Amino acid sequence: MKNSDDSGYTGKHVGVCVLDTGIFPHIDFTGRILAFQDFIGHRIRPYDDNSHGTHVCGIIGGDGRASEGRIRGIAPGCSLIVLKVLDRTGNGRKEDVLQAFRWILENKRYYGIRVVNISVGTTCRRAEDHRVLIAGVEQLWDAGLVVVAAAGNQGPKAGSVTAPGSSRKIITVGSSDLLTGRTAISGRGPTFECVCKPDLVAPGNHVLACAPGADNGYGVKSGTSMSTPLVAGAAALMLEKNPELTNVQIKMKLKESARDMGLPKNQQGWGELDLERFMEL
Repeated sequence: MKNSDDSGYTGKHVGVCVLDTGIFPHIDFTGRILAFQDFIGHRIRPYDDNSHGTHVCGIIGGDGRASEGRIRGIAPGCSLIVLKVLDRTGNGRKEDVLQAFRWILENKRYYGIRVVNISVGTTCRRAEDHRVLIAGVEQLWDAGLVVVAAAGNQGPKAGSVTAPGSSRKIITVGSSDLLTGRTAISGRGPTFECVCKPDLVAPGNHVLACAPGADNGYGVKSGTSMSTPLVAGAAALMLEKNPELTNVQIKMKLKESARDMGLPKNQQGWGELDLERFMEL
């Protein structure tokens, strides 16, 4: 994973909040883990007993220190605010996610949170659970935050976008290289409310990024969880360039700059993230 934007922007000082399995204090995050809140084990110091969250944070903001700059994230200067809402098996409870949403609303100003990355999704068994998750995530959007969520890996069947990515307001990301063939797992619309989703797609297959461990190494993962932080990182870069932009304006710029892959809207959305074109807008 390497930042392909050469504009000089790093996402510096833009707060990106990540809801996931936690974060390992990898050398590539030195001095930039601004806050860590553990809704699972209630521990104080940053940790990741799964590796998923560390990988996602690496895609967003790893600075490549351990690899001499070869492997770095999209916004290597951003601040990371990490909320552990998933356990060591990658599972979580709706109640913890909703509590994390409330924490973000209460602390967004203090930590300078502008972007929220949710590489987490569920196919709710009950319609009420679905509605509650959507309402919670839309409160974040209505508070002015750029909320980016995964489309999920339940594809290729129609209507397979997971919640909260099925919200019509937030930015939902699928995997551009997991849309067709035997690896067509990227979630696709329409949603229960017949909304066309995802909004856009980005690469998510065999992505190399930070991994937990004393050796400060890197690992490979695949899925829409890996595509989502590419877009969250892009939003952080854009907000460093122009802090006055609203979440709606960021969403529209992503739409205008996306590269059409020639696939149906409920597979590719507006198309694939084009970081260079997005930053030029």
